[in-house]
Amino acid sequence: MAKQQPNKTAAGTNIQEVRQQNAQSAQAGQFGTEFAAETNVQQVKQQNAQAEARKAQNSSK
Repeated sequence: MAKQQPNKTAAGTNIQEVRQQNAQSAQAGQFGTEFAAETNVQQVKQQNAQAEARKAQNSSK
C-alpha cells in the first residue's frame, strides 16, 4: 500500500491548495451569487403570477 503524503488525499489532491482556492472564492463572493446573477427576478415574479392565475382559473371550474 502506498504511503499517503501529508496534505494530500488518497486521490492525490493537494488539500492546502483546495482550501486556499475555497478561501479566495469565498472572499470574492462567488459562493451563492453564481445562480442569483443569472436570475431575472421580474420574469420569475411574472411567471409565478401567471401560474397562480391559471391555478385559480382551474380550481373555479
